[in-house]
Amino acid sequence: MNERSIRQSFLGKESNNIFSISPIAIIGLCGGGSHIAQQLAHLGFENLLLVDFDIVEPPNLNRMIGSTPFDAANRELKTDVIERLVKSINPNIKVTKISCRWQESGDLLRNCAAIMGCVDSFWERNELESFCRRFLIPYIDIGMDVHESKTGFSISGQIITSLPNSLCMKCLGYITDKRLTEEINNYGNVGGKPQVVWPNGTLASIAVGQLIRLLTPWNSQINISPMIEYDGNRQVTMDSPKLAIFAKYSCAHYGNISLGDPFW
Repeated sequence: MNERSIRQSFLGKESNNIFSISPIAIIGLCGGGSHIAQQLAHLGFENLLLVDFDIVEPPNLNRMIGSTPFDAANRELKTDVIERLVKSINPNIKVTKISCRWQESGDLLRNCAAIMGCVDSFWERNELESFCRRFLIPYIDIGMDVHESKTGFSISGQIITSLPNSLCMKCLGYITDKRLTEEINNYGNVGGKPQVVWPNGTLASIAVGQLIRLLTPWNSQINISPMIEYDGNRQVTMDSPKLAIFAKYSCAHYGNISLGDPFW
């Protein structure tokens, strides 16, 4: 047993094997996605699908773990940079690089044990969740926002864990028709969203914790929270207050495909 396995033994005697054989996709490799990739490599995951069509640019350097000014100057693919990062931690990791939009590689994603979403738009989240529900894949999504307030700026975020036949993002009020419509109308005019490294790291760490809870529960009384909210100004996280409202409800948006559709 190696040193990592000894320190992680509380996760269960099968955890090392589970991590090594579970394919995990990370969609979006800049802020949150780079943190997630790094942590999964340290934990012992050995089958990662890295998905991002973009290149490294100077504005990415304040939050993309593993990126360097050299990468930005040479317009390196984000998939190449994160592959370098995870292989520097564990050379035995099998990396599948998908340097295009995830929609073009659905066949590679449909057999994942889980998909971690670190995307910017509501439309992208909506499509990813629909894809995961179709193939009964757990989907863990992170997102953060910085917005102006009367006293300065406020940092907030959330981690949503969408499981087959459980509350979805629409149930939780995170994805709404209004938000989707507004995003379409403003498409191309939004510009870069404010981002900094530490909230991304906080959200990514909790998302990884949610994944580990799914694969190797280390305490029988721990439940998977569908939505955890992050108050970056107070540096605290909490289960979303919305959960109390929806505790007795089941998802009405994906009810007809709760068993999945392997031919979709």
